[in-house]
Order: sequence, then structure tokens, then C-alpha cells
Amino acid sequence: MTTLQTARPQQKFRGKNKAPKWTKPDDGMVSVMVLPLAVTDPADLARLEKLFGAMWSIKRAVQRDARAKVDAYWSAKHERDTHSAKDVRQRLSLSREALERCAYKHLEAAGHLKHHASKALSMHMADEVWNGVQRHLFADATGNRHGRPRVGRRHGFTRIPGRARSHTTANKWETFRLVGTFRGHLMAYTSGGKHDLMQPRRMPKPTRPNGKVPTGKGTRKANWWDHAGPLAVVFAGGPDGKRGDLVLPVRIPQSPAQENRVRHFLETDARWHKVDLVRRRKASAPGGWAYEAHLTVLGPGYTSPAVRQVRQQAAELDRIGGVDGNVSNLSVVSFPASLEASAGAAKSSEIVLTDDERTRLEKEAKKRRGRARALERSRRATNTTQYVLSRRQTARAERRAAKGLTPKAVIVPGGARAAQADGVPKQPFRRDRLSAGHRELRARQAEASASTAEYRRHRARAVARDIVAAHGPRLTVEDCDIRTWYRLWGRRLAQTTPGMLIGALEIECEAAGGRLVRASTWSTALSQHCMCGERVAKTLRDREHKCIACGLVGKRDLVSAALAAFVDLSNPDDPKTATLDTARSRHAQIIFAQGLKEALRESTTPCQNTPRGAGRVAVPAQRVASAHRTAERRDRATPDEPRPVRDHAGAPGTRPARSPQLTLW
Repeated sequence: MTTLQTARPQQKFRGKNKAPKWTKPDDGMVSVMVLPLAVTDPADLARLEKLFGAMWSIKRAVQRDARAKVDAYWSAKHERDTHSAKDVRQRLSLSREALERCAYKHLEAAGHLKHHASKALSMHMADEVWNGVQRHLFADATGNRHGRPRVGRRHGFTRIPGRARSHTTANKWETFRLVGTFRGHLMAYTSGGKHDLMQPRRMPKPTRPNGKVPTGKGTRKANWWDHAGPLAVVFAGGPDGKRGDLVLPVRIPQSPAQENRVRHFLETDARWHKVDLVRRRKASAPGGWAYEAHLTVLGPGYTSPAVRQVRQQAAELDRIGGVDGNVSNLSVVSFPASLEASAGAAKSSEIVLTDDERTRLEKEAKKRRGRARALERSRRATNTTQYVLSRRQTARAERRAAKGLTPKAVIVPGGARAAQADGVPKQPFRRDRLSAGHRELRARQAEASASTAEYRRHRARAVARDIVAAHGPRLTVEDCDIRTWYRLWGRRLAQTTPGMLIGALEIECEAAGGRLVRASTWSTALSQHCMCGERVAKTLRDREHKCIACGLVGKRDLVSAALAAFVDLSNPDDPKTATLDTARSRHAQIIFAQGLKEALRESTTPCQNTPRGAGRVAVPAQRVASAHRTAERRDRATPDEPRPVRDHAGAPGTRPARSPQLTLW
């Protein structure tokens, strides 16, 4: 008897040849490396400027189409209620594919654009516009939507997104591609390994390989895929371009300290995923722009062995801690997780601005004010008809007229902007004529701002790494609304950057295997409680904690940070579920006793930012000077922080963390 076996139907997959869909390795993790481009040829500079101008024209046209469609979508309220929102979007062609077709039409309609831009670049520019439209049409997890798509200015257009290479088809890049090898780059600029890496200011452009390349079935013409020399970014140009490939040499970091990082990104070319072309303002560069290639690499970024060792040691710390973010400092207090004296002592840290940092900030602020005055003076001198004379200039003109003298020509009018009766300027600022010096000064101001922002990010990462190394990666912080602080203290927050510090601390905790959780201020009220569980009411001007029940005296911020270590959350993702475990905090107060009192008075751990004495508190501008941080009260009250506008930390009501009165005293 013969048994017939039924053949299983072959599972079908999408794509060519029914192959399974390609997915990014390492759970989709990618990293980016910035590669400066050595563009010194005037012809290449002109071609890059025209490329950015063409892509800006396409983006502006697609943005205007998307804005009109969005307005029509929101106007059709009756149709959305009668049918569905999806039907309205389909009728208005409000989708990713529709915007891509709009970009194709604009590219075809303007014939000159095809000399510079390609269809693939237009498609990805339309996809970028759709991402903004999508954030406006559909609410996020918190129920918020972004604003309407807005057409920006050409001066702010600095990035052309490239298309990712194919990892299933060999030798397939459709936009910007990175050619060459890391080994070939080293061999070219080290003379075959005879000396250290030295790249000249004017780097030569690699040439496209010529001749024939043998294959398994014969030979083929050599192309850029056969180039094994120095690294370069190549763009073939538009479909009607007649100037050949645009070749931009790449300049890699040549410091010996950067060698391992560069090898991590560039040594394995199979991990290269996408190249975006970016420009940034640089007044000293030819044309006023410096060009960069942002290389997206599959996999995690580079972490030095020293940082990995620090994070590994931090992950092994069995400690719990709390963080109190403030306008002028960041306070951290941690305890052993077992709450046993033999497991360690209570530690505290205060992050404030040092004397050197304050001096540097004052110098930068002075330079920034000088640039602002110079920019305003240049604008007034170039557009004299748009400003009126000041009172002093008017009085001088009247005195000269009364004496019969000829009127003096005013080069820089010092009065207000010429406006209509309703206060609206007669001419918009965007229509003012700007001199070459004004544009150069504006570029230098943008450079200084970018440098300052990068320094703040670097400082936040370094401080977060020091905090996690000392207190461990399991920390708790109050869920505060930084926007409320900005309404009170304004630009003072730009000096201490508490939000940036907390954000960097959250990233560092996750990198070390822990987590920074956020607790509601309404359900915990950490600043209004003591370690013993007693409620100690304080206003913002009270910077010192004094408990009449247990006698604990310490800095208000350090006490709040110590209490944050004993906050429990039933759902770590929801700050509203936070409650304060006063029994554990009281137990820690008894166990650590004298050591805890010292930790709540001064920092007990060395930190990158050593406090200057007791530090100073940041307050709104007032006639009376601020008191020292350790002062009990100020002569003039600091306004209390208003309730948050958004319901990010729970609604006011009963606080389950309130503890009963102590019966031990």
C-alpha cells in the first residue's frame, strides 16, 4: 500500500523572487557619523549651491501643496463627519504617495531643476514633508498634534536627505554614495603607512576607475564600485546634467584618539546605510557654508573602553537614588538598596556652575550682545528709510534748523521702526536689504550659537556619566514642567540647562542597564515632606529644610532628592502612580543617622562641577538682590511655581503619600 504524502504549500514572501523582507540588524539600531567634506574647487562649490537651491525649490513647492491640502481637509468637517476622515484624505490626495507624485510633477515642470536634482532626491524630500504633515494630522500618544506645515526660509534649508542603499541587491546606491575604503584612505594619506595620517587642506578628488574588470562570464567596464582608494561622496547629478559626477573628498578625523572611533564606523563598508548632504554656516569657509556628509551606519554607535568600564561598574552598584532638578543646580542623593549601614553610606552630589563656567558664560553673553548690536546697527544703516530719528537726533536737527545751518545726514537712525497707525511695520523685516558684512556677522553668530549648544550637550553627557558612576543607574526624578520655569526665569535656564541634564541622565541610566523614572509632584510632594514622614510646608523662597518633629536640618533640594529615592510606582511609565514610602525613608534616616545629616548639608562625592561655596539661587529680575542659597528667607518673596498647564504629573487632589503624625517624639 502506497502512502501519498501531501506537499505543504510553500510559504510566500514579498519582494522579488519571493525573498523575505530585509530588516535592519541589531533591532533596527542605527548610528550617525559626521564626515566633513573638503570642497575647495569653485566649480564644485557653485554646483553644490545650485543643488541646494534646486532641492529648496522642490521642498517649498511640495510644502505649499501639502499646506493647501491640509487646509481643505480641516475645512471639510461635514464631509468627515458624514463619511470618514480617510475618504476625505483620499479625495484630496493627502498621502505619502500623492506628495511624491507632486514632487515629480514640479521636477518635470521646471526643466532647469533636472540639471541639478534627481527623481530619487525629490521623492525623499516629499517623504520628509509628509512626516511633518503626518504629525499634524494624527495625534501622538499624549493626544497632541504638531502645527500646520509651514514653509520655511531658504537660509534655514540645510539638509538634503539621501536614499538608503540596497542591502539585498549588490552595488545599488540611488542618491549620494560613499565610495572608497578606509584602508585605501589610510594608505593614500600615510604614504603606505610610513607616517601618521595627515590630510592636506586641499584634498585631491579621486578619479573614476577606467578599463575593464574581469567577471565570471567575461569583463565589464570599471565604475565607482571598483574604487578602493581614498573615501569620497559621489553624486551623479540630475537626469539632464552634463557635467558628470560630483565628487567630494572626505576628511576623516586624524587625531590618534579618534582612530578607534573612525575604525568602528568606516572599516566595515557593508554597514554603510545612507548618506545625507548637510551644510552649516561658516563665515570663514568659501561661500559662507561648510559641507558635511552624515553617514548612517547600521548598528550601535562607538563607546570607548573607558566608558564601557565605567558603565559596567555602575551597573554593579546596588543603590537607589533620587534626583531633584532645579533652576540653578541638580541635586542627587543615593542609598544602598538593602538600606543597611554595612552595604555603604549615603552619598550626595550637587551640580552647579563653577567660577570658570560663570566667567565663560559672562564673556559669551557680552559677545552675543555686541553681535546683536552690530547686526541691528547694520540693518538700520542699510535701511534708513524704515526707521525714524531718535529724540536726541530730532532735537539736534531742530537746533540746526533754528540756527539756519544745513541739516546733517543721519547714517544710522536711532528711533523706532516706521509703522502704520495700528503699529504694524510699513515694510516687513524679510524685505530689508542686508549688506555683505551683515550676512557675515550673522553667520558668525550662528557658528557661536552652534558651538555653545554643542558644549552644553557635551557637559550634560559628562555630568550624567559622573552621576551614574557614583550613584548607580536606578534613579527617580520629579516630573516637572520645564516650560513653567522658563516663564519665571527665562534665559537663566540656558546657563544651567536642567532639562538637558535630566535628559542626558535618562540616556546614561539606560546605557548602564538601569532607568530614570519620573514621579508626579502632586502625589508625592517631595519638597513638602521630611525623611521622618512629617509634612514640612515650604515656599520657593525657603531654601533650607527644618523639621520640628525630628530635628533634621539640611538643604531643601538634597532632602527632596533623598525622598525621591523612596518613591514607588505601580506603573513606571505613568508618573501619576507614584507614592512616597515614608516607612522606608524613616528607616533610612535611623540607619544612616549622622552620615545622612552630612550628606544633606553638603555634597559628599567628587564631581566635575565643584560648587562655589553654597551656590546661588536663580530668581526673576527684581530690584532686591537674591540671597545666598543657604539663607533662610529673602527680603522679597520669590513667586511660587504655578500649577502645570498640561496634566503631565497628575491632577490636584488627595495625596496618598501624606504620612500620619509621628508618635515617637
